Amino acid sequence: MTDLVEVFIERGDLAHLALLLWAVSASGLAWFALRELTAASRRFDDFVCELARFNERCENERLGLRRRLPKRRSPGCPGPLCGPPAS
Repeated sequence: MTDLVEVFIERGDLAHLALLLWAVSASGLAWFALRELTAASRRFDDFVCELARFNERCENERLGLRRRLPKRRSPGCPGPLCGPPAS
């Protein structure tokens, strides 16, 4: 690694090395932020689906219905409770 830095210093390309380091760090930060946003979106979707299950269970209990609810939806597959409302 130090040999690579020495080559850049000898040729006067220190600015290019700094630009490369900046670009790599900025790309890494953008990748990390995108990964965290994706995970947060997935967690929020799971929360909304669980809330819909809870609301339907409470509504069924209030009406005296004994409908069996699905356990949990599989990842990547929208569940029946999380889709658009039925008409």
